[in-house]
Amino acid sequence: NSLANHNDLIDQLLNWSHWHYTINTHPKIVVLDTRTHRWRSESSPANPSGLMDWESLSELQQQLINERQVILVSPAPVFGLKLIEVVQKIFTYFGQALMVDAENWMSHRGAAMVILNIFQHANTANEIIILSGDVHYSFASDITLRSRHNDNQILQVTASGIKNSFPTKLIACFDHLNRWLYSARSPLNWFTKRRKMRIESRLPTRGPLPSLYNHSGIGLLEIGESTQKTNVWVLDSEGTDIEFIQKKKS
Repeated sequence: NSLANHNDLIDQLLNWSHWHYTINTHPKIVVLDTRTHRWRSESSPANPSGLMDWESLSELQQQLINERQVILVSPAPVFGLKLIEVVQKIFTYFGQALMVDAENWMSHRGAAMVILNIFQHANTANEIIILSGDVHYSFASDITLRSRHNDNQILQVTASGIKNSFPTKLIACFDHLNRWLYSARSPLNWFTKRRKMRIESRLPTRGPLPSLYNHSGIGLLEIGESTQKTNVWVLDSEGTDIEFIQKKKS
């Protein structure tokens, strides 16, 4: 009987398709399942899949419509470090996607375009806070649509991980190059899928890197009336509090 019960439990887990969920708080919390509803690559099984398929993304859009503010929990950041995404794309082109763990929202054209179109839709929530991890370093960014001035604001917060960090010299190189090549005013942004959005990094108050914090820790948010008034910290494993602050407008 115990073996039969065990097998029944395994079957139920394998057949369960609702790992995503919504909590009707204020603001609403929407937690994404980016594991069990993948958008398989049409060109090659070896290429990265989309983190969510078209049907799941359509369901997500319904959760974001006509809301003022939503907290969106995505295991992987939607707006990651662009230079690392480019490196992952190069490795994928040469058939080495697994070597660089090329699982990001922008790695699959279909999933990337749908999630970005959802954010740009006129009826999508005006204020979205995206909480993420999975990348072994921490950062925060403010995203606005280039064509809508201050409408549809997004705050991307990534704090990762409690036990892991990125190789120090490598992430320092990536961070500096990313700021040079993909700053908010860089023309290279017009060659990316995020060309219609302006991404401004919040700067850590401590640490040697200009826009990232590379240390084991956990994120802390103080949610304000808007994304601009929401404060972001990382509490690292050595007891240091690092705040990510917005750049002063010149």
